[in-house]
Order: sequence, then C-alpha cells, then structure tokens
Amino acid sequence: MSFAHILAVMAVSVTVTGAAVAQQPTLNVYSARHYQTDEALYDNFTKATGIKINRVDADDAGILARLNTEGSASPADVILLVDAARLWRAEVGGLLQPVQSKMLEARIPAHLRGKDSGQGSSWFGLSTRARVVVFNKASVKREDVDTYEKLGEPKNKGRLCTRSGSHPYNLSLFGAMQEHLGPQATETWLKGLVDNMARTPKGGDTDQILAVASGECTVALANTYYLARLMRSEKPQDKAAIEKVGVIFPNQASFGTHVNIAGAALARHAKNRIAAQRFLEYLVSDQAQIQFADGNNEWPVVPGVRIANPALQALGSFKSETILISVVGMNQVKIQQMLDRVGYK
Repeated sequence: MSFAHILAVMAVSVTVTGAAVAQQPTLNVYSARHYQTDEALYDNFTKATGIKINRVDADDAGILARLNTEGSASPADVILLVDAARLWRAEVGGLLQPVQSKMLEARIPAHLRGKDSGQGSSWFGLSTRARVVVFNKASVKREDVDTYEKLGEPKNKGRLCTRSGSHPYNLSLFGAMQEHLGPQATETWLKGLVDNMARTPKGGDTDQILAVASGECTVALANTYYLARLMRSEKPQDKAAIEKVGVIFPNQASFGTHVNIAGAALARHAKNRIAAQRFLEYLVSDQAQIQFADGNNEWPVVPGVRIANPALQALGSFKSETILISVVGMNQVKIQQMLDRVGYK
C-alpha cells in the first residue's frame, strides 16, 4: 500500500478543521534509531503531510528515563525504540497509550504488536532483524552450530564469543529461549554458553563477526543488519572478513530463528494524537517499509513488501519464531537473574 493511498484513506476518515489544515502541528519524536538513513523517512513524511518532525535522539534506556522524569509535562508524541524488551518496559511502565487503527492492525502481524487492551495496541513493530549464528568456515562444521541449543554443548567449548549477556539483543533472545525451553533448561543452556566462551563478552555485534573472521573465536551471535552492513561494504577488510564467515539461521527444523523488532508507540501524554497516528501509519506504508530495508538492512514487518536490498536477498528466506514479542519482554527480569547466577557478564 503506497503512502499516497494511505493519505487518501485518511482524508476521508479523519475530519480536520480548516484552521488545523492551515497550520499543521510539529510532531515531537523521541528516537533510539540513530541511523542516518532514517532521515529520508522523516523528510518524505513532512513533504507529504506538511507536518514537521522535531526529533530527540537518545538510547532506549535514556528515552524511558526521560519520559519518567518529564511525566505529564513531556512534549513527546511518538516513541521509536529498537528492542522488544524496551517496548515492553515502556508499556508496563505506563509510558504509552493505545492506538486504534485498522490500517496498523491489518498490516502488522499480531505477534509483532503490543497488548491490545480493547482500545487498541500499545506499540507496533516496524521492522525486524534476526539473531543468527556466525561461524568460521575453516574451523567449524555447520551441523555443530545450527541451533541455539548446540552453542551450549561441550563440543563447542572455547569457541564462542558474544557481546554482554545483559545487552537488550541478548536479553530478548534469552527471553525467547525461556518460552521455547522452559526456565530450568534455559538456565542450564546459559551456563553452557558461559562454559564455552573463548573470551569475556565485550564489544558489539560487528566486533563478534570480526572476531570470528580473525580466529579470536570461531562462533558468535549477531543481528542480521550488522552482517548486511559488512556484506554491502566496499572496504577490502570487510569483504575479506565476510569471505571467512558462514551464517546460520538457527532452529529451522524446530521453532525457528529468533527475531527482534524496532517499534513505535504513541506517548502517554502526546499532545498531537492525530498527527502521531498519521506518522505511525506512514511508517507501515510500502514506501517506508522499503526504506527500512534499503536504508538499514532490516526486514519489513508488513508481509509481501518487495525489497531490492542485495544483502538481505543474499541472506535468503528463513523460518522465524512466532511467539508474542510482549511475552519475550516479560521474561527479562527472570533472565537477568539467571545470568547473574551462571556468571554471564
């Protein structure tokens, strides 16, 4: 569905006074998406609607802290976060308000939306990224690391490197694993990961990929958009690293690969609700969904949107898990306790 069509539908369904048409509001967006390529999203929305965007950038935790501090005086209209656990925290912390939108419900699968209170969903996934296994092709067999569970088995001792276990990307994966395996088996698995570490967790996902390529470790976890960036890079060192690593979408024979989301929500004390909803609906238009894919190597949440990103095409299709993202967020406290008990830094 094109944004032009979305605007046409909204023009029929939303009555706006002449004064409002003459003077469009400025939309205040608190964003944890620090991607320069997103500028095109904001510019295209403003060109199409006349609604200007005032963006405040911070990380997820910083945005939630700011919203709590500002309270009812917060100017925020729309919240953009890049992790399911953070969206869940914002939801249970009372920082969001539900949105009723037939368009959002029709275009975003139910498991990629927040809880529906009867007055609409509290947040909406905009794009997805898979958490995959990266391995050194010269020293590791695919069949030894083709599930998340195998990463914790003794045969992979001394091979694994990851970023901090408490990073939201890992917390979300571990929270999903608790749904798949149950609490006891998940804690045993996490202990296995610690036992198999080649080094103390450090760095980001790109660092893990490069460590696998260099041989510092031979297996790692990484989000797909970090891989895709290296795949699209023209730097000789990045090309050389990608040649040395293989990529596995884990658990294709069982529950599927874990996916995390970037999502958006309407702030609890939003002053510009109509404009904010227009922005949310714009973000799931075909035009915006393609921009997420081309600009930051993320998969669209809207089924059937055709993308031309060569890296995503090279990674191919895969079976993803379909558990509720909100449930993954609910498991975070228990997971953190497990990490403390098993010594996962």
